[in-house]
Amino acid sequence: MSARDKFHDVVKLALEKDGWRITHDPLLIRIENIADMYVDLGAEKIIAAEREGQKIAVEVKSFIGTSTIYEFHTAVGQFINYRYALEEIGSELSLYLAVPLNTYNDFLTKPFIKTIIERSQINLVVYDVEKGEIIRWQI
Repeated sequence: MSARDKFHDVVKLALEKDGWRITHDPLLIRIENIADMYVDLGAEKIIAAEREGQKIAVEVKSFIGTSTIYEFHTAVGQFINYRYALEEIGSELSLYLAVPLNTYNDFLTKPFIKTIIERSQINLVVYDVEKGEIIRWQI
C-alpha cells in the first residue's frame, strides 16, 4: 500500500470512528459537459460522509512530497475548484481539507499560511496518522 493510500485509509477510518457514515469513496462531481471531477489526484481522494443530517466532503492530503509549499499550493487550488464545483451543482456538502497533525503544527499554523487558509475559507480536518483519529475540526 502506498503512503498516500495509507493516509486516505487513516482518514476514512477516523471519520467512521468519529461517527460519520461514508457515502461515497471517491465522490464524483459532474460539471455539465465540461468535466467529471473525481476529486482524486493520484491516490488522494475525496470522501463524502454524513452524520446526524450533516453532510461533508473531505479532500485528503498527505503532504509527504519534497516541497510542503508546493503541496499547499496544489491543495488550495484543488480545494477552491472542488468548492466551486460543489456550489455549481447545488450540493449541500460542506467541503473540508484533511491534513496530518504534524503538517498542521509545523506549517499550517504559520501566520502567512493561516492568512491564506482564512481568506480562502478553507475548512480543515486535522488527523493523527499514528492514532488514526480526527484531532481537530477548523472552520
